[in-house]
Amino acid sequence: MISVLVDNIGELVTNVAGSGEGGPLGIRRRVAVLVEDGEVAWIGPAADAPAADRRIDAAGAAVLPGFVDSHAHLVFAGDRAAEFAARMAGEPYTGGGIRTTVGATRAASDGELRATVRRLHAEALRQGTTTIEIKSGYGLTVADEARSLRIAAEVSAETTFLGAHVVPAEYAARPDDYVSLVCGPMLAAAAPHARWIDVFCERGAFDADHARAILACGQAMGLGVRVHANQLGPGPGVRLGVELGAASVDHCTHLTDADVDALASTAMDDGQSATVATLLPGAEFSTRSPYPDARRLLDAGVTVALATDCNPGSSYTSSMPFCIALAVREMGMTPAEAVWAATAGGARALRRDDTGVLRPGARADLIILDAPSHLHLAYRPGVPLVRQVLHNGVPR
Repeated sequence: MISVLVDNIGELVTNVAGSGEGGPLGIRRRVAVLVEDGEVAWIGPAADAPAADRRIDAAGAAVLPGFVDSHAHLVFAGDRAAEFAARMAGEPYTGGGIRTTVGATRAASDGELRATVRRLHAEALRQGTTTIEIKSGYGLTVADEARSLRIAAEVSAETTFLGAHVVPAEYAARPDDYVSLVCGPMLAAAAPHARWIDVFCERGAFDADHARAILACGQAMGLGVRVHANQLGPGPGVRLGVELGAASVDHCTHLTDADVDALASTAMDDGQSATVATLLPGAEFSTRSPYPDARRLLDAGVTVALATDCNPGSSYTSSMPFCIALAVREMGMTPAEAVWAATAGGARALRRDDTGVLRPGARADLIILDAPSHLHLAYRPGVPLVRQVLHNGVPR
């Protein structure tokens, strides 16, 4: 693999605290970055930059770690634009439309699902997302969940089994039987293709007892825990995630003081919480729901990540820059906090230390903005500011 030198950098966001300006962003100036064999090999003063096979002139622009989108649903078929229009006309979001996508996904061919996953993955990459988690959850049969994860694994190592998305229509009167299916044959078929297990612990989906049983079975199969929690109202999801040592509890729109305290209680030696609160502002934008209070979480010492929740029903966006702008405008985050949450925070939510950061030995995932500072990601919402992406050291 060729070596690449990125120089003439106006602002380098490293996410290495104490290595430069900007607190946790670790901003450095007048530096260059050398990439070799898919990793960051060297960062240092531009005047001391070593030779490389190829040079990329950043032209004074900002360079950041690639975005880490730790919550996305890319394996689906069909379209729910009419449902979106109905919400914009005043209908509430209940999560019931998931079953519409389940029907379309079951009817789709492998080729159709693969084309959608690859299209959305490429779309996200163009916008600077270099690591993306992909969930199943729109098949809800043994065969359909397994094939969803096989297809997802073709583009990402971060795959999540979400057989417990909703109870499918054919099991509506027998939810206990569906939980048994998820814990048994479905998990057995899905686990070889997944790193994580997730449950939609919410009214109208799975209660605490069912969610706990499913997640415990996933843990016994070696899968890490994630939880959809407290999106539609207060509930047990956040505290269940903390109880089970979840890497992340996602949505966190409706939190009690006890929920916040539970998350804060997982603090580690570096001051970050072991269970991350992953906030998904695209969902609130698309459902006209209240936004999560990121400021409350941050002030309590909870680690916060931002992700897109890309899915056809409640957040059909693959744009992490859009989510950064929403977090700053609507959720009480500073631009620096939002950028950290969309990079290092997402990596924490996936329990990764090789991405979301720029330091020697980390993956060479970085983006060059068409702007002099990370501030422009919130300052210029809706503008395509990602000029170039290096993914695993390869310019895209």
